Amino acid sequence: MPSDQALAFEGLKLALSLAAILGVAWWVARQGLGGDVRLRDADEVRELARAALCDFEAEAIAIDRAGIGALARDARGRVLLLRRHGSQFAARLLDSHAFARLDRTFLTVGTDDRRFGDVTLDLGTEAQLWASSLRRLGS
Repeated sequence: MPSDQALAFEGLKLALSLAAILGVAWWVARQGLGGDVRLRDADEVRELARAALCDFEAEAIAIDRAGIGALARDARGRVLLLRRHGSQFAARLLDSHAFARLDRTFLTVGTDDRRFGDVTLDLGTEAQLWASSLRRLGS
């Protein structure tokens, strides 16, 4: 049977462990880490597009219904694909329509960069319009 001193020591270890876990959880929440990052609106997409390519001014934007990605087109006809990457967003300029597939309201778009991966966006009624506009890109 453990002594009272051993039980007190075990209780202290448990309390300190719990305090450490709560401290880390508080710090993570305060830093804004690990949240469920989603695109909120067209203004956020414009800001992210501008950050990705300094001369990119989005004129047409389609945001995935779940907010996990978006497509943006500028006046020069360039199309930028945004996708969630961890707690941030990554962007790639599309130079070909070779990686685009339409399935009803879902548009799957890929890039030449295999590390970026394919992105399936639920664009609703805009999916067909964006799929046809991607066909104008060079192949």
